[in-house]
Amino acid sequence: MHINSEILLQTLAIILIITGLLGTVLPVLPGMPVMFAGMLLSAWVGHFQAVSLTVIFLLAALTVIALIADFVAGALGAKRVGASKLAIIGATIGTVAGLFTAPLGLIIGPFAGAVIGEYLHQQNQNSADNTQDQLSQATKVGVHTWIGMVVGIGVKVALSFVMLGIFIFAWLF
Repeated sequence: MHINSEILLQTLAIILIITGLLGTVLPVLPGMPVMFAGMLLSAWVGHFQAVSLTVIFLLAALTVIALIADFVAGALGAKRVGASKLAIIGATIGTVAGLFTAPLGLIIGPFAGAVIGEYLHQQNQNSADNTQDQLSQATKVGVHTWIGMVVGIGVKVALSFVMLGIFIFAWLF
């Protein structure tokens, strides 16, 4: 490979790794897969000499674990209090909307979206509960959904730094 193309590809790999790292906290970006793609590209450009295939398989496994943990944490937080599909959809919409008013929007958006979604779900159920009970349940769902999302993000961030540490260690040693 020509030295200029190697520099270009390694630069692209670094951009992917940084973008992926940012994507671990910004829900619009598929952070872990993008970060892994950058590491794989960098290893490939280096002919898997500094970063071996064994390290790449380890990084791939950590990527999969992070994706599963993120999904499970959010789902468990919501399921723990019986969140409806509308609450989950609301939390997702709130997260995306919160991107435009970050960082505060990323904190309030998922919570507000889950609360609104759950409240609408309860209204559609025509339950005999009064509005206060419905709002109380919706708030409870919002809090637990938000906590689940925060735990999922925490796991992704932790695993992304573990991956970055493994990758850098492989390159240096």
